[in-house]
Amino acid sequence: MTSFRFDPPDPQYDARVRASFARQAAMATIGASLEAVEPGRVVIALPFSPQLTQQHGFLHAGMVATALDSACGYAGSTLMPADAGVLTVEFKINLLAPAAGLRFRMEGQVLKPGRTITVAEGRAWAVGADGGDKLVATMTATLMAVTGRPDVRH
Repeated sequence: MTSFRFDPPDPQYDARVRASFARQAAMATIGASLEAVEPGRVVIALPFSPQLTQQHGFLHAGMVATALDSACGYAGSTLMPADAGVLTVEFKINLLAPAAGLRFRMEGQVLKPGRTITVAEGRAWAVGADGGDKLVATMTATLMAVTGRPDVRH
C-alpha cells in the first residue's frame, strides 16, 4: 500500500481511535483487534473463526467488508479534529480471492483527506500457516466527518 505522510490535527488521535474502537461492538463480535494506528493508516487484525465463514469455509465476504470498512474509517478518523465522528458514505469492494487463512490483516490508508469528505483505500490480506500473505480484497471508501450530532460520537 502506498505510504503517505500526514499531520493529524488532533495530537491525541491514537488514544481517540483506540477508545472508539473499544466501543465498537461489531469488531468485538468478530474478534478483531487494532494492530497499528498511525496518521492516515490503521491496521486491524482478524483471526480465522469458523463462525465467520460462508458455506465453503472461507471468511465470509461480509466479514471482510465489515473489517475493511472499519480500517478505512479509523484511518480517516486519525486525520479528523478531536470533535469529529466519522461515517462511511460509500464503499466499493473487490473480492480478489477466497479469504482462506489462519488470520487476516485489514489495512486502511487515507488517499485524500478533507475537512468534510475523505477518501481511503483498504486491502485485506489472508495470512497462511507459512506466514505468507495473499491479497484477497481491496476497498475504496468515502468517509464523512460529522460534528455537532450527539448520536455520532468521536
